[in-house]
Amino acid sequence: MARKPKKAKSKNRKQPVQALKTIQPNAAGIDLGSKEHWVAGSPHEDQTPNVERFGTTTPELNRLADWLSEQGLQTVAMESTGVYWIPLFEILDSRGFEVVLANARQIKHVPGRKTDLLDCQWLQLLHACGLLRGSFRPSDDICQLRALLRERNTMVDQRSDWIRRMQKCLDQMNICVHHAVSDITGVTGMAIIRAIVAGEHDPKALARLRDRRCRKTEAQIAEELTGNWRREHLFNLRQALKMYDQLCAVIQDYDFEILNYLKMLQPDGSDDTSAPPPSSKSKAKSIAKRGQEPLRQGLYRFSGLDMASIDGIGVDTAAVVISELGLDYSMFPDEGHFISYLRLAPNLSISAGKKVPNNSKATTCTRVSNALKTAAITLRNSKSALGAFYRRIAWRKGASVAVFATARKLAQIIYRLVCYGQAYVDIGAATYENRFKKRRLYHYTQTLENMGYKVEPLTTAEPAAA
Repeated sequence: MARKPKKAKSKNRKQPVQALKTIQPNAAGIDLGSKEHWVAGSPHEDQTPNVERFGTTTPELNRLADWLSEQGLQTVAMESTGVYWIPLFEILDSRGFEVVLANARQIKHVPGRKTDLLDCQWLQLLHACGLLRGSFRPSDDICQLRALLRERNTMVDQRSDWIRRMQKCLDQMNICVHHAVSDITGVTGMAIIRAIVAGEHDPKALARLRDRRCRKTEAQIAEELTGNWRREHLFNLRQALKMYDQLCAVIQDYDFEILNYLKMLQPDGSDDTSAPPPSSKSKAKSIAKRGQEPLRQGLYRFSGLDMASIDGIGVDTAAVVISELGLDYSMFPDEGHFISYLRLAPNLSISAGKKVPNNSKATTCTRVSNALKTAAITLRNSKSALGAFYRRIAWRKGASVAVFATARKLAQIIYRLVCYGQAYVDIGAATYENRFKKRRLYHYTQTLENMGYKVEPLTTAEPAAA
């Protein structure tokens, strides 16, 4: 009896499609809105949708939390839509739920018709299968500090706008205060502006208000303060000065509140500790001139770290970093993830062997990255090692790349300071240049030796004896 021939095994045999594996069965999805929230829980036993609709008032949000507890749901996913998520997030977080704040840009491309009912079910499915990645959010104490500092910085930006308006009014009257002094908000500049608003229009009388430290003489200043005193421009200047003074008072109130809150956050027994003085005399002078020493000491007592000791990073930049990121970097496995989160990693988008432009909008912490880029710009003429690093990159690839690379270097230093307590030590520009020259010499020597050449250093001939 002949054997039946064996069937050849096909490598392209069709395999059954496996369904998505449920990792978190007690997961819920919430689609947020300005007037109503749609909540989807785990499907019923007959696989019918388990969806409820709630309002956006505080009693409705509490009822939503009660419904989640009744359903036995423990983890919730929601989109970071505007500011609608904040009240619900805070209530759910206080009730002990695990809340995953997903980025709307990552899950908005869903095929089919888009409705609130379908969105909440889609969020629930993705979260149950473990396919959603939550956004970074610091602790609640840091969030409160962040809210204060963000509003304070907004007031500072608005004050800068009114300073430009004051200068515009002066320029329209051909009163060049910004030519007479380097800063119109300094002692001499503000004294002259307040005298003009008070009705003093004599250039010589205005020039006598100069501070003794001013470089220009009274005659030079008086020449710049001769102009036409039109009524409408004087009125606009008066109103701009009022807004400037009002914003200064508001910023002062914010500074007082921030210092009090930092005092509440600082550990017990740290009232007597103080940050060491800055190694740079110019930085110490700048901090004292801006009145930032109390904030610097408050941040040091709270965190135990003096980020202002890093070259290029001032007190404002340190406050932004601490308020936006906190002091717990455990969510970032290493400094590479931390730098990538700050959008300071090099762009490696390549298609068909060529770099492609990445025009996607930043989706992560841009306030910290912008603050670090601003700090990097101040290192252009610095005599530190970071300044030498900036100039070397700028010479090779331009200023824009140097700003980006130096900001990345600052982020690396901050990560090591917070996570490992590795203090920043400046080796100086001269030492950095010598190390760079040694590395370059070693590279050139190895290249020539691989090509069959022998490299020997030049020796100067000894002078002949007389």
